[in-house]
Amino acid sequence: MNHLPLIIKREYLTKVKNKSFIIMTFLSPIIMIALFAVVAYLSQLNNNTERTISILDESGFVSEIFESTENTTYIILNNISLSDAKSLVEENEEYGLLHISSGKDISEIEKTIKFYSEDTPSLVLITSLESKLENKLSDLKLQQIGVDIEKIKTSKSNIDIAQESFQGEKTSKIDNIVKLAFGGFAGYLLFMFIIIYGNMIMRSVIEEKTSRIIEIIISSVKPIQLMLGKIIGTSLAGITQFVIWVILGGVLMLIISAIFGINMAEMQSPQQEMMQQAMQSPETQMQMENVMAAIYNLPLTNLTIAFLLFFIGGYLLYSSMYAAIGAAVDNETDTQQFMMPILVPLILAVYVGIFTVIEDPHGTVSTVFSFIPLTSPVVMLMRIPFGVPIWQQLISLGLLIATFMFTVWFAAKIYRVGILMYGKKPSYRDIYKWLKY
Repeated sequence: MNHLPLIIKREYLTKVKNKSFIIMTFLSPIIMIALFAVVAYLSQLNNNTERTISILDESGFVSEIFESTENTTYIILNNISLSDAKSLVEENEEYGLLHISSGKDISEIEKTIKFYSEDTPSLVLITSLESKLENKLSDLKLQQIGVDIEKIKTSKSNIDIAQESFQGEKTSKIDNIVKLAFGGFAGYLLFMFIIIYGNMIMRSVIEEKTSRIIEIIISSVKPIQLMLGKIIGTSLAGITQFVIWVILGGVLMLIISAIFGINMAEMQSPQQEMMQQAMQSPETQMQMENVMAAIYNLPLTNLTIAFLLFFIGGYLLYSSMYAAIGAAVDNETDTQQFMMPILVPLILAVYVGIFTVIEDPHGTVSTVFSFIPLTSPVVMLMRIPFGVPIWQQLISLGLLIATFMFTVWFAAKIYRVGILMYGKKPSYRDIYKWLKY
């Protein structure tokens, strides 16, 4: 009799009815959103801090480049000595004083610029001031040697090489970035899902083994059915938890934003102010249009189907290994010696995906690792956005499914012996012997 549906139902209900599971399902997003809200609120308070900076420009060359913003006010000081300017800034409790001394030439001026303040100034602010001064003084140097600045600006070339396949399909650098971002996200999500819920399956097996409940269950259920039931049931519980996190997290974000008045659009740091200024340029707007076009041109149907199949296949493959490890040991401490064979292929897949797919998604290394079942779920998901032939995807998926079936059979042989072994820390030699039983 096939008891697999009953085992899946039992595992699922056992997990979702567990008090710790319920508490963490609802508490985890609350903690994360609360932490994010506190950081965002504090950042908003920090970004809303108004600063007043006095400028003492004895050279008379650069004072006009400083324009006040919403949070930063520049005050130009004239006909005043440096010592008096320092005293005035301290009396008014201003943020700082920028002093540009006079000199024989621009080279001498740029070596004597100083910023005076009570406390260590913001790195972002100093960088912004340096950038403004560098641009202005560089232009002045060019003008002094008789160079027309406007001619230099108009002579600059902006090269954006158009990319097109021999079949007429147009692409761009933005397309590659968008494809890499999607593939990286898919691969990283699978990696984290395997780590989190694979460990949950392993702990579940260890718990039942140490409580001796497994001895009763195994008398009426085949080991392979019990193992598959645990994997699928725990996976469904994990998916349920993940969906609740997404929904609850979104609702909490809206509630906290309304309560604390946190508006992401208004949280402007100096970096964001520069980004907004850049966004107003026609070149940036064109790039944003290219990003939207790149997203629209992605093979979304192929990506969605492939993501689901490789995600499920990869997760089931590694989950069977976690279940076998859980059956082989008596406590979680003993699992460490068996975790390396699982983690190494996963880590290798992530590094191969990042460092080879971005360079050459159709190269030998990327292609080979996208067919190896232990690395294909991550590497193939990162390659597919770049256009992988369907036959390669089917072969990779077929190898993954075949390897999963073999791994289930392999793990079940360890499982059926390991779940009844107590009091001895198993070695690789012991596990090899169990395969012969």
